[in-house]
Amino acid sequence: MRSALLEHIGRLTDDDLPAYVYDLPELREHLHAIRTALPKRVELLYAAKANSDPRILRTLAEHVDGFEVASGGELSHVRGLVPDAQIAFGGPGKTEKELARALDAGVQRLHIESEQELRLVAALLGHRSVDVLLRVNLPVVLGRVALAMGGHPSPFGMDPARLDRCLEVIASAPRLRLRGLHFHLASGLGERPHLALTDEILTWAEDWAHHRAVDLTEVNVGGGMGVDYTHPRRKFDWRAFGAGLRPLLARHPRLTLRIEPGRSVTAYCGWYVTQVLDIKFSRGHAFAVLRGGTHHLRTPAAKQHDQPFEVIPDDRWARPWQRPEACDEPVTLVGQLCTPKDVLARGAMVERLRVGDRVAFAMAGAYAWNISHHAFLMHPHPTFHHVDDAESPASGGYARQPS
Repeated sequence: MRSALLEHIGRLTDDDLPAYVYDLPELREHLHAIRTALPKRVELLYAAKANSDPRILRTLAEHVDGFEVASGGELSHVRGLVPDAQIAFGGPGKTEKELARALDAGVQRLHIESEQELRLVAALLGHRSVDVLLRVNLPVVLGRVALAMGGHPSPFGMDPARLDRCLEVIASAPRLRLRGLHFHLASGLGERPHLALTDEILTWAEDWAHHRAVDLTEVNVGGGMGVDYTHPRRKFDWRAFGAGLRPLLARHPRLTLRIEPGRSVTAYCGWYVTQVLDIKFSRGHAFAVLRGGTHHLRTPAAKQHDQPFEVIPDDRWARPWQRPEACDEPVTLVGQLCTPKDVLARGAMVERLRVGDRVAFAMAGAYAWNISHHAFLMHPHPTFHHVDDAESPASGGYARQPS
Protein backbone atom coordinates (compact mmCIF):
# COMPACT_ATOMS: atom_id res chain seq x y z
CA MET A 1 0.00 0.00 0.00
CA ARG A 2 1.37 3.42 -0.98
CA SER A 3 2.37 5.71 1.88
CA ALA A 4 -0.01 8.48 0.76
CA LEU A 5 -2.86 6.00 0.77
CA LEU A 6 -1.92 4.69 4.22
CA GLU A 7 -1.71 8.24 5.56
CA HIS A 8 -5.16 9.04 4.24
CA ILE A 9 -6.61 5.91 5.83
CA GLY A 10 -4.95 6.89 9.10
CA ARG A 11 -6.84 10.19 9.05
CA LEU A 12 -10.21 8.49 8.81
CA THR A 13 -12.19 8.51 12.02
CA ASP A 14 -14.07 5.48 13.30
CA ASP A 15 -17.29 7.19 12.23
CA ASP A 16 -15.97 7.32 8.65
CA LEU A 17 -15.78 3.53 8.54
CA PRO A 18 -16.44 1.48 6.58
CA ALA A 19 -14.95 3.48 3.72
CA TYR A 20 -14.10 3.03 0.08
CA VAL A 21 -10.78 4.66 -0.71
CA TYR A 22 -9.79 5.05 -4.36
CA ASP A 23 -6.15 5.60 -5.30
CA LEU A 24 -6.31 7.84 -8.39
CA PRO A 25 -2.52 8.04 -9.02
CA GLU A 26 -2.40 4.23 -9.07
CA LEU A 27 -5.29 4.22 -11.54
CA ARG A 28 -3.56 6.72 -13.83
CA GLU A 29 -0.32 4.75 -13.71
CA HIS A 30 -2.13 1.52 -14.56
CA LEU A 31 -4.01 3.17 -17.43
CA HIS A 32 -0.79 4.61 -18.82
CA ALA A 33 0.76 1.14 -18.82
CA ILE A 34 -2.26 -0.29 -20.62
CA ARG A 35 -2.30 2.42 -23.29
CA THR A 36 1.45 2.14 -23.83
CA ALA A 37 1.13 -1.61 -24.34
CA LEU A 38 -1.73 -1.52 -26.85
CA PRO A 39 -1.18 -1.02 -30.60
CA LYS A 40 -2.59 2.17 -32.09
CA ARG A 41 -5.33 0.30 -33.96
CA VAL A 42 -6.83 -0.86 -30.67
CA GLU A 43 -9.50 1.38 -29.17
CA LEU A 44 -9.98 1.16 -25.40
CA LEU A 45 -13.43 1.62 -23.91
CA TYR A 46 -14.15 1.25 -20.20
CA ALA A 47 -17.12 -0.90 -19.14
CA ALA A 48 -18.88 1.53 -16.79
CA LYS A 49 -20.71 -1.33 -15.05
CA ALA A 50 -17.46 -2.24 -13.28
CA ASN A 51 -17.38 1.00 -11.28
CA SER A 52 -19.44 4.10 -11.99
CA ASP A 53 -17.91 6.31 -9.28
CA PRO A 54 -17.94 9.87 -10.71
CA ARG A 55 -14.29 10.75 -9.98
CA ILE A 56 -13.10 7.42 -11.32
CA LEU A 57 -15.05 7.95 -14.55
CA ARG A 58 -13.67 11.47 -14.95
CA THR A 59 -10.14 10.18 -14.35
CA LEU A 60 -10.68 7.41 -16.89
CA ALA A 61 -12.00 9.88 -19.46
CA GLU A 62 -8.50 11.34 -19.74
CA HIS A 63 -7.07 8.00 -20.89
CA VAL A 64 -9.73 5.92 -22.66
CA ASP A 65 -11.40 6.25 -26.05
CA GLY A 66 -14.87 6.06 -24.56
CA PHE A 67 -17.23 4.11 -22.35
CA GLU A 68 -19.44 1.08 -22.73
CA VAL A 69 -22.78 1.33 -20.94
CA ALA A 70 -25.42 -1.35 -20.49
CA SER A 71 -28.55 0.52 -19.41
CA GLY A 72 -30.35 3.81 -19.83
CA GLY A 73 -29.32 4.71 -16.29
CA GLU A 74 -25.63 4.17 -17.05
CA LEU A 75 -26.02 6.13 -20.27
CA SER A 76 -27.47 9.16 -18.46
CA HIS A 77 -24.89 8.89 -15.68
CA VAL A 78 -21.86 8.75 -17.99
CA ARG A 79 -23.21 11.39 -20.38
CA GLY A 80 -23.84 13.73 -17.44
CA LEU A 81 -20.30 13.32 -16.08
CA VAL A 82 -18.34 13.34 -19.36
CA PRO A 83 -20.66 14.93 -21.95
CA ASP A 84 -18.24 14.61 -24.87
CA ALA A 85 -17.26 11.01 -24.30
CA GLN A 86 -17.76 8.41 -26.98
CA ILE A 87 -20.36 5.90 -25.80
CA ALA A 88 -21.26 2.39 -26.93
CA PHE A 89 -24.55 0.99 -25.65
CA GLY A 90 -24.61 -2.78 -25.15
CA GLY A 91 -26.26 -5.45 -23.06
CA PRO A 92 -29.34 -7.64 -23.49
CA GLY A 93 -32.91 -6.59 -22.83
CA LYS A 94 -32.78 -2.97 -23.94
CA THR A 95 -36.20 -1.37 -23.64
CA GLU A 96 -37.78 0.81 -26.30
CA LYS A 97 -37.44 3.81 -24.00
CA GLU A 98 -33.72 3.11 -23.47
CA LEU A 99 -33.09 2.73 -27.19
CA ALA A 100 -34.90 5.99 -27.91
CA ARG A 101 -32.83 7.70 -25.22
CA ALA A 102 -29.65 6.31 -26.77
CA LEU A 103 -30.61 7.66 -30.18
CA ASP A 104 -31.48 11.05 -28.70
CA ALA A 105 -28.13 11.10 -26.88
CA GLY A 106 -26.24 10.39 -30.09
CA VAL A 107 -24.45 7.28 -28.91
CA GLN A 108 -21.67 6.30 -31.30
CA ARG A 109 -22.43 2.57 -31.31
CA LEU A 110 -25.36 0.31 -30.54
CA HIS A 111 -24.47 -3.31 -29.86
CA ILE A 112 -27.40 -5.28 -31.23
CA GLU A 113 -28.37 -8.46 -29.39
CA SER A 114 -31.12 -9.81 -31.67
CA GLU A 115 -33.15 -9.31 -34.83
CA GLN A 116 -36.04 -8.07 -32.65
CA GLU A 117 -33.82 -5.39 -31.12
CA LEU A 118 -32.53 -4.35 -34.54
CA ARG A 119 -36.08 -4.00 -35.90
CA LEU A 120 -37.03 -1.92 -32.88
CA VAL A 121 -34.09 0.43 -33.48
CA ALA A 122 -35.01 0.75 -37.17
CA ALA A 123 -38.58 1.68 -36.21
CA LEU A 124 -37.33 4.36 -33.79
CA LEU A 125 -34.81 6.03 -36.09
CA GLY A 126 -37.00 8.53 -37.95
CA HIS A 127 -34.56 10.96 -39.60
CA ARG A 128 -31.68 9.84 -37.39
CA SER A 129 -28.85 7.47 -38.25
CA VAL A 130 -26.88 5.13 -36.03
CA ASP A 131 -23.89 2.80 -36.30
CA VAL A 132 -24.54 -0.74 -35.11
CA LEU A 133 -22.47 -3.79 -34.25
CA LEU A 134 -24.15 -7.19 -34.34
CA ARG A 135 -23.29 -9.26 -31.28
CA VAL A 136 -22.38 -12.84 -32.17
CA ASN A 137 -22.37 -15.91 -29.95
CA LEU A 138 -19.59 -17.74 -31.70
CA PRO A 139 -19.53 -21.54 -31.21
CA VAL A 140 -16.02 -21.79 -29.78
CA VAL A 141 -14.47 -23.97 -27.09
CA LEU A 142 -13.62 -21.65 -24.20
CA GLY A 143 -12.20 -24.09 -21.68
CA ARG A 144 -12.20 -23.07 -18.01
CA VAL A 145 -13.15 -19.41 -17.62
CA ALA A 146 -14.57 -17.35 -14.77
CA LEU A 147 -17.71 -16.48 -16.75
CA ALA A 148 -18.81 -17.77 -20.15
CA MET A 149 -21.22 -15.53 -22.05
CA GLY A 150 -20.86 -17.42 -25.33
CA GLY A 151 -19.67 -20.63 -26.90
CA HIS A 152 -22.80 -22.42 -25.65
CA PRO A 153 -26.57 -21.70 -25.57
CA SER A 154 -26.77 -18.22 -24.09
CA PRO A 155 -29.06 -15.18 -23.84
CA PHE A 156 -26.15 -13.02 -25.02
CA GLY A 157 -25.79 -12.25 -28.73
CA MET A 158 -26.97 -14.24 -31.72
CA ASP A 159 -26.12 -17.54 -33.35
CA PRO A 160 -24.16 -16.90 -36.56
CA ALA A 161 -27.02 -18.31 -38.63
CA ARG A 162 -29.26 -15.47 -37.40
CA LEU A 163 -27.04 -12.75 -38.82
CA ASP A 164 -28.39 -13.02 -42.37
CA ARG A 165 -31.83 -11.90 -41.20
CA CYS A 166 -30.21 -8.88 -39.59
CA LEU A 167 -28.45 -8.05 -42.85
CA GLU A 168 -31.86 -8.03 -44.55
CA VAL A 169 -33.19 -5.57 -41.95
CA ILE A 170 -30.16 -3.31 -42.42
CA ALA A 171 -30.53 -3.41 -46.20
CA SER A 172 -34.12 -2.20 -45.85
CA ALA A 173 -33.21 0.61 -43.44
CA PRO A 174 -30.50 2.84 -44.96
CA ARG A 175 -30.09 4.85 -41.75
CA LEU A 176 -28.90 1.70 -39.98
CA ARG A 177 -25.16 1.51 -40.67
CA LEU A 178 -23.45 -1.80 -40.01
CA ARG A 179 -20.08 -0.88 -38.53
CA GLY A 180 -18.93 -4.32 -37.42
CA LEU A 181 -19.38 -7.28 -35.11
CA HIS A 182 -19.28 -7.57 -31.35
CA PHE A 183 -18.03 -10.59 -29.38
CA HIS A 184 -17.82 -10.72 -25.61
CA LEU A 185 -17.60 -14.44 -25.02
CA ALA A 186 -15.83 -14.92 -21.70
CA SER A 187 -14.34 -13.27 -18.63
CA GLY A 188 -11.33 -14.22 -16.54
CA LEU A 189 -8.96 -14.88 -19.45
CA GLY A 190 -5.19 -14.76 -19.22
CA GLU A 191 -3.28 -12.98 -21.96
CA ARG A 192 -2.51 -16.14 -23.98
CA PRO A 193 -6.06 -17.54 -24.00
CA HIS A 194 -7.36 -14.04 -24.76
CA LEU A 195 -5.01 -13.70 -27.72
CA ALA A 196 -5.99 -17.13 -29.03
CA LEU A 197 -9.68 -16.25 -28.75
CA THR A 198 -9.14 -12.86 -30.40
CA ASP A 199 -7.30 -14.56 -33.28
CA GLU A 200 -10.19 -16.98 -33.77
CA ILE A 201 -12.72 -14.14 -33.64
CA LEU A 202 -10.90 -11.94 -36.17
CA THR A 203 -10.43 -14.81 -38.60
CA TRP A 204 -14.07 -15.82 -38.37
CA ALA A 205 -15.29 -12.22 -38.69
CA GLU A 206 -13.32 -11.47 -41.85
CA ASP A 207 -14.30 -14.80 -43.41
CA TRP A 208 -17.96 -14.10 -42.65
CA ALA A 209 -17.73 -10.58 -44.06
CA HIS A 210 -16.02 -11.84 -47.23
CA HIS A 211 -18.71 -14.41 -47.93
CA ARG A 212 -21.51 -11.91 -47.24
CA ALA A 213 -19.85 -9.05 -49.18
CA VAL A 214 -19.99 -6.91 -46.03
CA ASP A 215 -17.64 -3.97 -45.62
CA LEU A 216 -16.46 -4.83 -42.12
CA THR A 217 -14.29 -2.18 -40.46
CA GLU A 218 -14.56 -2.91 -36.75
CA VAL A 219 -14.53 -5.88 -34.41
CA ASN A 220 -15.19 -5.57 -30.70
CA VAL A 221 -13.97 -8.50 -28.59
CA GLY A 222 -15.28 -7.12 -25.29
CA GLY A 223 -13.26 -7.32 -22.11
CA GLY A 224 -12.66 -10.42 -20.03
CA MET A 225 -9.05 -9.78 -19.01
CA GLY A 226 -8.44 -11.91 -15.93
CA VAL A 227 -8.06 -10.57 -12.39
CA ASP A 228 -6.52 -12.97 -9.88
CA TYR A 229 -7.79 -12.22 -6.36
CA THR A 230 -5.66 -15.02 -4.94
CA HIS A 231 -2.46 -13.37 -6.16
CA PRO A 232 -3.09 -9.58 -6.11
CA ARG A 233 0.31 -8.75 -7.61
CA ARG A 234 -0.16 -11.10 -10.56
CA LYS A 235 -1.86 -8.79 -13.04
CA PHE A 236 -2.98 -9.38 -16.59
CA ASP A 237 0.12 -8.92 -18.76
CA TRP A 238 -0.94 -6.01 -20.95
CA ARG A 239 2.54 -5.76 -22.50
CA ALA A 240 2.43 -9.38 -23.70
CA PHE A 241 -1.17 -8.94 -24.82
CA GLY A 242 -0.31 -5.84 -26.85
CA ALA A 243 2.73 -7.54 -28.39
CA GLY A 244 0.57 -10.50 -29.35
CA LEU A 245 -2.06 -8.27 -30.94
CA ARG A 246 0.39 -6.69 -33.37
CA PRO A 247 0.85 -9.73 -35.65
CA LEU A 248 -2.88 -10.46 -35.44
CA LEU A 249 -3.75 -6.96 -36.61
CA ALA A 250 -1.12 -7.20 -39.36
CA ARG A 251 -3.08 -10.14 -40.78
CA HIS A 252 -6.26 -8.06 -40.70
CA PRO A 253 -5.09 -4.63 -41.89
CA ARG A 254 -8.56 -3.18 -42.53
CA LEU A 255 -9.96 -3.85 -39.08
CA THR A 256 -10.06 -1.63 -36.03
CA LEU A 257 -10.09 -3.68 -32.85
CA ARG A 258 -12.09 -2.51 -29.84
CA ILE A 259 -11.82 -3.82 -26.30
CA GLU A 260 -14.06 -3.04 -23.33
CA PRO A 261 -12.33 -4.06 -20.09
CA GLY A 262 -13.77 -3.08 -16.74
CA ARG A 263 -12.58 -5.16 -13.77
CA SER A 264 -8.97 -5.38 -15.01
CA VAL A 265 -8.76 -1.57 -15.27
CA THR A 266 -10.09 -0.36 -11.91
CA ALA A 267 -10.02 -3.33 -9.51
CA TYR A 268 -6.55 -2.48 -8.23
CA CYS A 269 -7.18 1.18 -7.36
CA GLY A 270 -9.89 0.52 -4.78
CA TRP A 271 -9.72 -0.38 -1.07
CA TYR A 272 -12.55 -1.21 1.30
CA VAL A 273 -11.42 -0.12 4.76
CA THR A 274 -13.20 -1.21 7.90
CA GLN A 275 -12.65 -2.02 11.58
CA VAL A 276 -12.65 -5.11 13.78
CA LEU A 277 -15.64 -5.02 16.15
CA ASP A 278 -15.12 -8.38 17.82
CA ILE A 279 -12.85 -11.42 17.92
CA LYS A 280 -14.70 -14.65 18.68
CA PHE A 281 -13.66 -18.27 19.00
CA SER A 282 -16.02 -21.09 18.10
CA ARG A 283 -14.93 -24.73 18.51
CA GLY A 284 -11.32 -23.86 17.90
CA HIS A 285 -11.94 -21.46 15.01
CA ALA A 286 -11.26 -17.70 15.21
CA PHE A 287 -13.69 -15.19 13.71
CA ALA A 288 -13.19 -11.47 13.29
CA VAL A 289 -16.47 -9.57 13.09
CA LEU A 290 -16.05 -6.37 11.06
CA ARG A 291 -18.04 -3.23 10.50
CA GLY A 292 -19.86 -3.55 7.19
CA GLY A 293 -19.59 -6.74 5.19
CA THR A 294 -20.77 -8.21 1.91
CA HIS A 295 -23.66 -5.72 1.70
CA HIS A 296 -20.89 -3.21 0.97
CA LEU A 297 -18.34 -5.49 -0.72
CA ARG A 298 -20.19 -8.35 -2.40
CA THR A 299 -17.27 -9.41 -4.59
CA PRO A 300 -16.00 -12.32 -2.46
CA ALA A 301 -19.52 -13.70 -2.02
CA ALA A 302 -20.31 -13.31 -5.72
CA LYS A 303 -17.07 -14.89 -6.92
CA GLN A 304 -16.63 -17.32 -4.02
CA HIS A 305 -13.13 -16.22 -3.15
CA ASP A 306 -11.24 -14.72 -0.22
CA GLN A 307 -10.73 -11.00 -0.62
CA PRO A 308 -7.06 -10.04 -0.09
CA PHE A 309 -6.48 -7.65 2.79
CA GLU A 310 -3.94 -5.86 4.94
CA VAL A 311 -4.15 -5.32 8.69
CA ILE A 312 -3.57 -1.74 9.83
CA PRO A 313 -2.87 -1.87 13.59
CA ASP A 314 -4.57 0.65 15.84
CA ASP A 315 -2.92 0.74 19.28
CA ARG A 316 -5.63 2.83 20.94
CA TRP A 317 -7.51 0.88 23.61
CA ALA A 318 -9.32 2.61 26.46
CA ARG A 319 -11.52 -0.21 27.78
CA PRO A 320 -10.92 -1.60 31.29
CA TRP A 321 -10.95 -5.22 30.05
CA GLN A 322 -8.40 -7.19 28.07
CA ARG A 323 -8.41 -6.49 24.37
CA PRO A 324 -9.64 -9.54 22.37
CA GLU A 325 -7.17 -10.69 19.73
CA ALA A 326 -6.07 -13.54 17.48
CA CYS A 327 -2.36 -14.27 17.05
CA ASP A 328 -0.47 -16.46 14.57
CA GLU A 329 -3.54 -18.39 13.53
CA PRO A 330 -6.13 -18.58 10.73
CA VAL A 331 -9.06 -16.18 11.12
CA THR A 332 -12.31 -15.96 9.16
CA LEU A 333 -13.32 -12.35 8.54
CA VAL A 334 -17.07 -11.79 8.54
CA GLY A 335 -19.44 -8.83 8.44
CA GLN A 336 -22.45 -7.68 10.43
CA LEU A 337 -25.16 -9.47 8.47
CA CYS A 338 -27.40 -12.17 9.92
CA THR A 339 -26.32 -14.78 7.39
CA PRO A 340 -23.44 -17.28 7.30
CA LYS A 341 -22.75 -16.11 3.73
CA ASP A 342 -21.46 -12.76 4.96
CA VAL A 343 -17.81 -13.81 4.68
CA LEU A 344 -15.01 -11.68 3.25
CA ALA A 345 -12.11 -14.09 3.80
CA ARG A 346 -11.94 -17.62 5.23
CA GLY A 347 -9.14 -19.02 7.35
CA ALA A 348 -6.66 -16.26 6.55
CA MET A 349 -3.42 -16.46 8.53
CA VAL A 350 -2.80 -13.36 10.63
CA GLU A 351 0.18 -12.48 12.75
CA ARG A 352 -1.98 -10.38 15.05
CA LEU A 353 -5.51 -9.04 14.74
CA ARG A 354 -7.23 -7.16 17.56
CA VAL A 355 -10.56 -5.51 18.22
CA GLY A 356 -10.19 -1.92 17.02
CA ASP A 357 -7.60 -2.69 14.34
CA ARG A 358 -8.44 -1.67 10.81
CA VAL A 359 -8.60 -4.02 7.86
CA ALA A 360 -8.09 -2.75 4.31
CA PHE A 361 -9.42 -5.07 1.64
CA ALA A 362 -7.53 -4.68 -1.63
CA MET A 363 -8.81 -5.02 -5.21
CA ALA A 364 -12.10 -3.33 -4.34
CA GLY A 365 -12.21 -0.97 -7.31
CA ALA A 366 -14.54 -3.01 -9.53
CA TYR A 367 -17.80 -4.93 -9.07
CA ALA A 368 -17.72 -4.15 -5.37
CA TRP A 369 -20.01 -1.45 -3.95
CA ASN A 370 -22.03 -1.18 -7.16
CA ILE A 371 -23.12 -4.85 -7.13
CA SER A 372 -23.78 -5.09 -3.38
CA HIS A 373 -27.18 -5.41 -1.66
CA HIS A 374 -26.99 -2.04 0.07
CA ALA A 375 -30.34 -2.06 1.88
CA PHE A 376 -30.08 -5.42 3.64
CA LEU A 377 -30.45 -4.86 7.42
CA MET A 378 -30.31 -1.10 6.77
CA HIS A 379 -26.77 -0.59 8.06
CA PRO A 380 -25.16 2.80 7.25
CA HIS A 381 -23.60 3.04 3.83
CA PRO A 382 -19.82 3.48 3.55
CA THR A 383 -18.09 6.78 2.98
CA PHE A 384 -16.16 7.42 -0.22
CA HIS A 385 -12.70 8.96 -0.55
CA HIS A 386 -10.35 9.73 -3.41
CA VAL A 387 -6.62 10.03 -2.80
CA ASP A 388 -4.85 12.18 -5.38
CA ASP A 389 -1.21 13.15 -4.91
CA ALA A 390 -1.76 16.28 -7.01
CA GLU A 391 -4.21 17.64 -4.44
CA SER A 392 -3.94 18.78 -0.83
CA PRO A 393 -4.36 16.18 1.92
CA ALA A 394 -7.75 17.60 2.78
CA SER A 395 -9.07 17.22 -0.75
CA GLY A 396 -9.89 13.54 -0.48
CA GLY A 397 -13.30 14.40 0.91
CA TYR A 398 -16.12 11.99 1.43
CA ALA A 399 -19.86 11.79 1.66
CA ARG A 400 -21.79 9.02 3.36
CA GLN A 401 -24.41 7.59 1.05
CA PRO A 402 -27.97 7.82 2.37
CA SER A 403 -29.30 4.76 4.12
